[in-house]
Amino acid sequence: MNYQPRQLLVLSAVLCVAFCAAAESDTSTNRFSLSARIGFNVSGKFKGIGNGLFSGVTPTPRFTPDGDPYNYDDGYLLTDSSGNFGGETWYVGYDDSAAQISGNQLLLSRSTANASVSGADQNADSSIGFEFAYQRQLGFNERYVWGFEASLNYQPVQFSDNGSYGATVTRVTDAYAFAPGTTPPGAAPGSPYQGSYGGPGFLVGDSIVNTSTQTIPGGATVSGRHEFDGHLWGLHLGMYGEHRLSERWLASLSGGLAMGFLNADVSWSESATLPGGGTASLSGSDSDSDVLFGFYVGANIAYDLRKNWSLIGGVQYQYLGSYDGDFEGRKVEVDFSGSLFVTIGISKTF
Repeated sequence: MNYQPRQLLVLSAVLCVAFCAAAESDTSTNRFSLSARIGFNVSGKFKGIGNGLFSGVTPTPRFTPDGDPYNYDDGYLLTDSSGNFGGETWYVGYDDSAAQISGNQLLLSRSTANASVSGADQNADSSIGFEFAYQRQLGFNERYVWGFEASLNYQPVQFSDNGSYGATVTRVTDAYAFAPGTTPPGAAPGSPYQGSYGGPGFLVGDSIVNTSTQTIPGGATVSGRHEFDGHLWGLHLGMYGEHRLSERWLASLSGGLAMGFLNADVSWSESATLPGGGTASLSGSDSDSDVLFGFYVGANIAYDLRKNWSLIGGVQYQYLGSYDGDFEGRKVEVDFSGSLFVTIGISKTF
């Protein structure tokens, strides 16, 4: 929260003293107004998309002819019925000999993914709220009137993200050696080689002779729906000045301290597929709240309907900085630094 507590306290004290002094004056006037408030220039984004999605996820189970699970994405190397006599095993399988046989080595790989990415900026514009305001006249001369004002406002803040984002894949490849001069059985996608537990079969050493790691940005894709549903209650304390343009038209400027209380609900539903065929899904929801401080300035114009009633309309700029919320590892950032509002309503002076 970007504000100076001492300055805000001083400003609030000055405004309260001015208001109390005005309350004792018989010449002061009061004005209440109720307006619809349309918000613009508010945006938000989701961060940490996919956080925790791949935790504990393994590829879709594959099984050998003897019913044992694969220990790699593209094959297996397990202990055979001989107990791997001589440091070799025939309980071996692989999917593609052209890609997985390199010299006198068999290459077996497994992949994992890590996703924690930021989504795109989402527009939260054109929200419709309301504002209830009170103004107290403090002074006047032949051309101008000035005074104190306070208002309560409400604005919904909603946006969603339905995009797809890349997850970084880490592929670890282990190499196992077999005897030079021997020829491994052929295998092709859709027609893998699968050695049995009992054998006999092609022999491969059971010790890893080399390990390599490859990082593939965007190697997997996370997709899903993320929703932010916020309710922003605001309070304004400030001063105003007005000038009568004609018998029925009145223009005014105002500004002062702004405070906002944001209550937010976030929900998400994500899914992804690992390169090795494993799938992952995750959904959840969480809530958070925060208090934001800043300032506002506004300009209004009013048309006198007689009998102390007026139609009013205006524009307002409000700065409340940015909101950063943490929802079970997923973060949401909402930018309130350039909020604009259009108001239209009715007022009563007495």
